Amino acid sequence: MIKGFAITPPVLGRISIGKVVEREGKRLPEKDDQFTISTQVQIRGGIWLQHPMDETLRKAQGDKIRSIPVRVMFDDPDLNFRAAYTAFDRRTGRQVCSGDGQTCQRLTPQGLETLPCPTPQVCTFGANGACKPYGRLNVTLGDDDATGSFVFRTTGYNSIRTISARLRYLSALSGGKLSCLPLELRLRGKSTVSSFGAPIYYVDVTLRSGLTTEEALNQAASLHAQRQSAGFDQAALDDAARRGFANGFFTDTDEDATAVLEEFYPAPDGQQTTAPRTPKTHRTLKEKLNAKAVGLNGGAGNGPLASGGPS
Repeated sequence: MIKGFAITPPVLGRISIGKVVEREGKRLPEKDDQFTISTQVQIRGGIWLQHPMDETLRKAQGDKIRSIPVRVMFDDPDLNFRAAYTAFDRRTGRQVCSGDGQTCQRLTPQGLETLPCPTPQVCTFGANGACKPYGRLNVTLGDDDATGSFVFRTTGYNSIRTISARLRYLSALSGGKLSCLPLELRLRGKSTVSSFGAPIYYVDVTLRSGLTTEEALNQAASLHAQRQSAGFDQAALDDAARRGFANGFFTDTDEDATAVLEEFYPAPDGQQTTAPRTPKTHRTLKEKLNAKAVGLNGGAGNGPLASGGPS
């Protein structure tokens, strides 16, 4: 295993309750009142391509997805949902500091150092919104792939606090059989003083709709027995994930971090946080052949199409 490289659950897609929109040439985050399930592929304008599961749930729920049936991969709540105070470099998009409120791992000119973590409210390094609580929840959709996940990322206090509490409670309630419980992500709304009475939306994890607690626990016990009979080693899976996370300092790759920075860590003045994307232009076949001819002739510009000759 390559050291210094975090091994995280394979990601098949994204779950979000917000998006990035372009206004006056700037890409800015915008909150939403519904879930969106997307693939890992972006199309023109930085829009994430819709996952087939999105359309299925949207049709079933009247065009807005407010709940998603899921399971979690691990019995350990902290493996399913990883939250930390996190800072990114707005110029490069790279993660530079991650802490738990006591200690942090921070990239400095001297290398990676372990330092005190005083929390973002009093940390000079993470001032002006550079550091936020940042959580990543990995869940599975459907029963086809037990080790492929969809990731929900958030910097919202309400989502982080609620998901953390729910997973711990549900783990205790099920006797540690968290991965076998039929769960769902549910969108909830609330108004706060800071939102000036306007609703804000956050994510909750609950037992699946239509099931009583007893029914959900019975299903978890049955699935647990079936898995054991088939040789499914949940404890070994949890241990493999634990060792994979511990193998690296930061769990987000540079590619992931750039998207996270754009969506969750906008500059305080609303300016572009990273280098603006250059829009793709579509050239005609003639223009492409001209460009190729220029390259073959050392930039002389006298290819066969330079003067409008036959193609």
